[in-house]
This record gives sequence, C-alpha cells and structure tokens, in this order.
Amino acid sequence: MNLLQEKFKEVSLSVLPISVIVIILHFTIVPIEIDMMARFLIGSLLVILGLGIFLFGVDLGITPIGNLMGEITAKSNRITMVGVFGFLLGFLITVAEPDLLILANQVNKASGGIISTYAILIVVSIGVGIMVALGLLRILFEKPLSKMYTIIYFIVLLLGLKVSAEFLAISVDASGATTGAMTTPFILALGYGVSQLKGGKTVEEDSFGLVGVASPGPILAVLLMSIISRVSNIQGQAEAFVPHEGVLGPYISEFPHIMKESISTLMPIVIMFLVINAFKVRLSRRSRNKILKGLLYTYIGLVLFLTGVNAGFMEVGRVMGYKIASLGHKWLLPAIGFLLGLVVVLAEPAVYVLTEQVEEVTAGYINKAVIRMALSIGIAAAVSMSMMRIMFPSLKLWHFLLPGFALGVFLSHKVPPIFVGIAFDAGGVASGPMTATFVLAFAQGAADAIPTANVLVDGFGVIAMVAMTPLVAIQTVGYLFKVKARKEGIQIDGTTGE
Repeated sequence: MNLLQEKFKEVSLSVLPISVIVIILHFTIVPIEIDMMARFLIGSLLVILGLGIFLFGVDLGITPIGNLMGEITAKSNRITMVGVFGFLLGFLITVAEPDLLILANQVNKASGGIISTYAILIVVSIGVGIMVALGLLRILFEKPLSKMYTIIYFIVLLLGLKVSAEFLAISVDASGATTGAMTTPFILALGYGVSQLKGGKTVEEDSFGLVGVASPGPILAVLLMSIISRVSNIQGQAEAFVPHEGVLGPYISEFPHIMKESISTLMPIVIMFLVINAFKVRLSRRSRNKILKGLLYTYIGLVLFLTGVNAGFMEVGRVMGYKIASLGHKWLLPAIGFLLGLVVVLAEPAVYVLTEQVEEVTAGYINKAVIRMALSIGIAAAVSMSMMRIMFPSLKLWHFLLPGFALGVFLSHKVPPIFVGIAFDAGGVASGPMTATFVLAFAQGAADAIPTANVLVDGFGVIAMVAMTPLVAIQTVGYLFKVKARKEGIQIDGTTGE
C-alpha cells in the first residue's frame, strides 16, 4: 500500500496549488456562491482520491499490459502484425481516455449537439490508432523522429488551411486531450517495450517519441472528418452555461451515469487483455489477478475522478474565468492565466510518469527537475497567451500554433535526438486532466464574458497551446545542453555524453 500512499501524496501536491489559488481568488477579487465553493472543495477531494487510486491502478494494470503488448508486437517480426496490433492498441486505449471523454462532452455542449460526443471519441481514437501503428513501425525500421515529425506537421498545415477556425481549435485540443492519465503510461510502456526488445544503438532514443507521434493523429482525423463531411462552419447554438444547484445533489445524480460510462470505456481493454492472455501469453494466476486488480482500481479511480470533475471541480473554473474577464482589468486575465499555467503542469500525473522515465532511461544524465522547470515556464506562457487570444479578436490560434510548431520541427533537426522524443512526448503529457478540466473551463468562461470572443473558437485551443510550448521549451534545453557539451569537449551520442 506504500505505492498507493505515494500516489495520494503526489496527486495532493498537484491539485492543492490550484485549490489554493481558487480559495485566494474567492476571498479577494472574485467571490463565488457558498454552495458552489462547497461543491468545489468536495470535487477537489474526489479528484485527489480518484486520481490517486486511478494512477495506482494504472501502475498495477495498464502499464504491465502496455509492456506486455509491446513485447508481443515486437516479437511478431511481421510488419502487418505490428501495424494491426499498433492500431488496435492505440484505438482501444484512446477510447478509454478520461481527458478525451471530458473534451468530447465539452465540444458536444459548446456546439449545441451538432458534433456528437461519440463521433469525436471514435474519429480521434482512429487517428491515434493509425499514428501508434506508424510510430511502432518507425522504431522497427529505425527512422529518425525529426524527419517523421516534419512530414506529419507539414500535412497538418496543409489540411489546417482547408477547415474553419472552430474545427482547427477542436482538432488541436483533441490532440492534447488524448495523451492523458490513461493513454500516456500505456503508450510510453508500449514504445519502451518495443524499443528494448528490438535493441540496437538507438534504444534510448526510441524509448521516447511514440506519444509525440500519436499526438498529431487526432488533429489529422478531425480535420479530415471536417473536410470529408463538408462541415466547415458550426452554426449550432452553444448551450448556455447553467451551474449545478445544491451541494450533494449534483454528485448523487452524476455518480450512476459516470459508473456506466466508465465501464463502457474500460471494457475493451479488459476484453483485449483476457483474450491475449488466454490465447497468446498465459500469465501465472498471480500475475493475471494482479493486473485485473489494477484494472479494478483504475475503474474505481476513474469514476471518482470524473464525478468530482463534472459535479463540482470544473464549473468553478468556468465561473472564475467569466468573472475575472468581466472585471475590465485587461492585465488580470493573462496574469492569472500565467499563474495557473505555472502550477497546472505540476498537477498533471503523466508529467511525473514521463520525467521519471527520462531520468531512469538516461541514468540521471537528464535531470527530471530541469525538464519540469522548463515545462512549467512554457505552459505558463501558453495559458497566458491563450487568455490574450481570447481578449484580442485580431489574435488567431494559428498565429501562435503555426510558428510554434514550425520552430519545434526546426529545433528537432538541431538538438540531440533523445531531446526530440522527450519534447514531443512532453507536449502530449502536459495537456492532461487538469488542463482538460479546470484550464479549459476557465478559458471557456473568459470567452463567454468577452463580447468579441466566440466560445467555440476562442474557448477551445488552450489545450493545443499547452501541447505546443513544451516542444520549444524542452528542445531549447536540449540545444543549451548541446552547446554546453560542445564547450566542454564532450561528444554527444544519444544521452550518454561520451
């Protein structure tokens, strides 16, 4: 149970800074109703309990399944099997991602029901499945990540020119939301399992990058959905935001619905594991039961987390965004956005998973504290710039994303290869549960309050900004690392520096 206690401590230290900021704002500049504050505090507690149990379950169940599938995929030695396995695994784990479910519901509500929740879930999951398959094939064929990213983002640019601002914002936010608390550990484990079994000189570099390869999949899928369906502008009327009433009532009404929803998202993974274990692997009873126990913990944690988010946690973000934007002090919104960005990355469980793996794989050569600091500064800038985009109608999402991704791709050809994989993976993991809930709701509230803003266009895009800035921040660290090594006469080869 020490691991479970460790998870609770980790998540508490992550969620509490956001809760403290909300409480300070409540007692200073934007007071909110007592009932709503009580719901928020209950929601914060459920988010901590839920995420702690969820991450404990992921360690026991999801990550071992990811490693297992990585080994099976690599051992098949057949390109077709690697491609099929990669697609199925990417599809099934994405369907079960809580962040994507939250975003899909947000899109459905904001579009007045024109874009259905399940359309987003299925289309985005197909996109991730295809990209995971391509990413695994890249590891087997030892192709450079920088070239792959250049080609992928060039295609994204061409497709992005053909769709409306609404679909561009939704597509890039979907990209960030897919790589959350469920998907990231699984895909990291999958990539690690395949690279370790394949071996070779690039094993350290190939341990990273698969999450980054998966991230453009949702963008491509949603953009293609818009082009093929010929839906360019969403004319639906977004639903008016109506906060919950009472304190415990919203939790009681949300709980049974989320229990059913969570079963449907996790069931494909459970069935996949049972089938693979019965016909391919045949684990010992103890190992099988440990993984099944982990999946049960994952389910319990997911239900508690989503209940806390939907019934009390997320709505405070929207109300605070609305009230701060309504105060009329233009500097206040980006300033508070910067503060939220500084702490929100430390509230992302997947960031801890990635940075721990970075330090482990590189034997401490790349310090996790340096990576976290770079992420924190980059994401603070991302949230602050998102608030400025909401405030000023002349600023468009592509004004930030186009140069940002272009710089990220340019730097990928200038830094040590391992930093390329870490940076693009970090872009995915930084945009997890806290971003998909509190920060997204905060942005939508601000967009709702500003007459010149559009909730569908300006309320979305913040997840994309959070996913973009780590590409620049981490690779800048990699470039400085390279310059320092050159001055000291060290030959950089992967990560060893020898």
